[in-house]
Amino acid sequence: MDILTEILEQEDVMLLEDTTEMRELVVYNDDVNTFEHVINTLVQVCRHTQEQAEQCTMLIHYKGKCTVKLGAFPELQSMCTAIHDRGISADIV
Repeated sequence: MDILTEILEQEDVMLLEDTTEMRELVVYNDDVNTFEHVINTLVQVCRHTQEQAEQCTMLIHYKGKCTVKLGAFPELQSMCTAIHDRGISADIV
């Protein structure tokens, strides 16, 4: 690969990063789901560590909501659906 091709590819990547709007996956508190269920969901769906999931769950409980993941909309959409499928309230904002 020559230097010009490499520079053009780097510019394409930077342009893509600049135009990809980062969104937030927010999970909301409720009076139905247990801490254990929410923690397990965050570990399985969002690929959190146990500690990350526990910390997010505490924030959800005490603050009413928590941003559990940042990313592009298509990436977060499947996670949001999986969280809903487990009976937990979440939105992409």
